[in-house]
Amino acid sequence: MSPWFCDDAHLSLQDATFARSQAGRFLDSAGPTDRVAIYTTSGQNTLEFTSDKAALHRAILGVVPRALMPQEMGAECPEVTHYMADQIENKHDITVQGVAIEETVQCQFSGDETKRVQAAGIVQSAVLRALSAGDVENEFTYRHLEDVLRRLSSMPGERIMLFVSPGFLLTTTYLDESGVIDRANRANVVINTLDARGLYTPDVMGDISRPSSDSVRTAGQKTMYRVSAQQENQYVLGDLAYGTGGTFFHNSNDLQGGLQLAGLAPEVSYVLAFSPQNRKMDGQYHLLRVDLAKKLKYSVQARRGYYAPRKVDDPHELARQEIQEAIYSQEEIHELPLDLQTQYFRSDPEGAHLSVVSRLEVKSMHFRKSDGRSLDEITLATAIFDENGNFIAGGEKTVQMRLKDATYERLTRTGLTVKSSFAVKPGRYLVRQVVRDSEGSQMAARNGAVEIPF
Repeated sequence: MSPWFCDDAHLSLQDATFARSQAGRFLDSAGPTDRVAIYTTSGQNTLEFTSDKAALHRAILGVVPRALMPQEMGAECPEVTHYMADQIENKHDITVQGVAIEETVQCQFSGDETKRVQAAGIVQSAVLRALSAGDVENEFTYRHLEDVLRRLSSMPGERIMLFVSPGFLLTTTYLDESGVIDRANRANVVINTLDARGLYTPDVMGDISRPSSDSVRTAGQKTMYRVSAQQENQYVLGDLAYGTGGTFFHNSNDLQGGLQLAGLAPEVSYVLAFSPQNRKMDGQYHLLRVDLAKKLKYSVQARRGYYAPRKVDDPHELARQEIQEAIYSQEEIHELPLDLQTQYFRSDPEGAHLSVVSRLEVKSMHFRKSDGRSLDEITLATAIFDENGNFIAGGEKTVQMRLKDATYERLTRTGLTVKSSFAVKPGRYLVRQVVRDSEGSQMAARNGAVEIPF
């Protein structure tokens, strides 16, 4: 049971057609009990876990290129790609900028050299448009990747995601890439990646559906930029796979075999952590190198590096992220003693009220003393999932505790009880609750099951 995440925002029509054909053959060879889910970057084609081959084939046929930003028809002048825009705006490459200006002079001003200043302004506008469009598509990809990770983290058993994509440029989004890898590792999710381009040769003339405006003076440099961009597209696929212990399948037209291979978890895996000392808040990408101590006949797959933040992490944002990640996991956390009980009341034949009663032992918490009171803040997040792992309902409560000594002594004996209620339909549910206190940054997470008969 694994989800396929298809990057339809970056797929070309040629890649999508080939990938659909290979995926359809793979589905034909799947067993009757194999369950697959289909998700896409655009969010316009989603199929939850099922073993219905007819439904899966329909979903696969629906995977077509869906650019998230408007595409220009015909030749652009100047033609500034996402790669070129990144080189000009983020890398400050004046050579690439000069090529774009020269192309503009030739295609818009018939080679009139007196128009270079005007051409430079046109190029800058084109750069900002191309950079914005490319970064928006990348942002959508990362956010949908995180959504699927949250979905998968609540699933039992081995957690494997298959990411089918032609790849895309990282530009300034190393931090987003690192965040996806970190989230996957914390949720024990392996990301296998498959290059949808298969075994390809660099496309030196560009996409046939979008003729280029290359002139004699710029054709050579533009060809070099296309080749460099197509090579760099694969880096994100390798990073996601190697950073989570997965497989990166590329440079092969046997996508059917790649799907078979990428649907398997590694036989043995280890998680190695690295915490840099005196970390610099420079916002730069820092390379890592992992080698075996002895010259053994093994290959090493590891992250290429990490992206340092530009500022100290906000503790409130960190707390929010910890709670969000824990709520979509099934791992229990025992830093705080927490007891979870559920009960339900039938309101009518079609619905019921599900109550979640939590009892937390206060004596294990770290309070801060101020003005004769014991201070702490408790956040309780509760989520209800159906038997297939779909999120049904949820809520969050914050309890501000400013306890006098007498109240504190009483609660250390009785504990703190909090009740949450949800309107649900009859069925089987998993109740997940996460508790975090602000002073000690301690957490507790518990799972409960309830069945409301029809």
